[in-house]
Amino acid sequence: MERSILNALLNAQKEKRAVALLTDFTTEETILVDASGVVGGAALDDATLSTVRERLHQDRSGMVETPDGRSWFVRAYNPPLRLMIIGAVHTAQVLAPMARMAGYDVTLIDPRSAFANAERFPGVTLLEEWPDEALRKLDLDHRSAVVTLSHDPKFDEPALTVSVRSPAFYIGALGSRRTHARRVERLQEAGLSDAEIGRIHGPVGLPIGSLSPAEIAISILAEMTRELRRPAAS
Repeated sequence: MERSILNALLNAQKEKRAVALLTDFTTEETILVDASGVVGGAALDDATLSTVRERLHQDRSGMVETPDGRSWFVRAYNPPLRLMIIGAVHTAQVLAPMARMAGYDVTLIDPRSAFANAERFPGVTLLEEWPDEALRKLDLDHRSAVVTLSHDPKFDEPALTVSVRSPAFYIGALGSRRTHARRVERLQEAGLSDAEIGRIHGPVGLPIGSLSPAEIAISILAEMTRELRRPAAS
C-alpha cells in the first residue's frame, strides 16, 4: 500500500470518516474511496464507484469487478456505531445490552443519578447531564442513533430537537400515538420544521405488538437495523 493512501486511511479513522479500501491482490494496487469519491489511487468508473459507496453504506466487504476485468477486494472502514439512550428506564436496561451485542457503543444519558448508575447499567457509558447538553458534546454523526425513553418532555424533547438537526441515522421516541401527536404539536410550537419532525420514529420501534420492556427493546433494535441497512439514496 502506498504511504499516501495509508496516511489517508489513518486520517479518516482518526476523523471518524467512512472510507473503503480497494485492493487488487494480483498487482497489490490500492484505491481509497469515501462518500465524496476517490480520495487516493486510480480513478474508478461511475458504476463501480456507486457499488463501492453502497458497500460502504451497508458496512459490507467483498469482491467487485471493474469494466476492465480487474477484481478488487473492498474493505469498509466505518466509524463505530453509537446508540444514545435518553432515560434510565426499564426498557433502557434491556435495550442497552442488546445494542452492545449488536455492535453499538452505548451511552445512557439521564441527570438522575439514582436511576443512571453502574449497578443498573453495567458496562454502559453513563452521562448524568441534561440530554440536549450531552448530545451537543457527543457530536452525532451518520453512525449514531438516538432513542428517547424517559417519557418526560423536559428530557426527551430538547434531546429530539438536537438530534433531528444532526446527521444521526435513527431517531426514535417512546410513547403512544396520542402522546407522539402531542409531542409533535409542542415541537412545532418550538420552531421545528415538518421535515425535522418527520425524522422522528414515533411511536418508536417496529409495530410488532410489543408489550414488555424486552419486546419494546427488540422492536427498537429491529427498526434501527432496518434504517441502518436501508440502501443509500441514489
